[in-house]
Amino acid sequence: MIELFTSNTPNGKKITIMLEEINLDYKITIVNINKNEQFNPKFREISPFSKIPVITDHDSNINIFESGAILMYLGEKSGKFYPEKNKGVIIQWLMAQMAYVGPLLGQHHQFHHYNPGKSEWGEDRYFKIAKSIYKDLNERLEKSEYLAGEYSIADIATFPWIARHEWHDVGLKDFKYLTRWYNNISKRDAVIKGYDLLNRDEKIPKP
Repeated sequence: MIELFTSNTPNGKKITIMLEEINLDYKITIVNINKNEQFNPKFREISPFSKIPVITDHDSNINIFESGAILMYLGEKSGKFYPEKNKGVIIQWLMAQMAYVGPLLGQHHQFHHYNPGKSEWGEDRYFKIAKSIYKDLNERLEKSEYLAGEYSIADIATFPWIARHEWHDVGLKDFKYLTRWYNNISKRDAVIKGYDLLNRDEKIPKP
């Protein structure tokens, strides 16, 4: 049994999508970040930076924090979406999501979606970066069906961030190959179920 400590964010959705894809038994323990539950001393014992998601694998009595590390762990545990033959490429695109795509789109959310009008400089800077991220991903996906060739944890990590495209106002439909990739992943049963991690009939936004 995998216990997932999470909330309804792109990083949280990565893990529920992966767990659905690999068909492992799991239960969700919600950490309410709006009430600062991530700073609870007990939670910090398994998440030293007070971040979600975290998993506890009760089969091996191990805790894993950081969403990229969790995806790698689950990929190795299940033998799915993280094949040895292609690990080098998968890791590069996974780390690109962890270090670039997620954090900078997250800043775009802060300035453009949550706090519009507070910083013209911030809004302009992160809008341009968001547009550049879309362009870079589109160029990659013109050459490859998925980020690392075949569907992998790199795609699972990146998809929930692009699923917030309505917040970005970049225009997903303007990026042909990124849209194709997004639509293909959106149709996967495990992605549809994992995206709705709170079981509230949350639909994946269309391009």
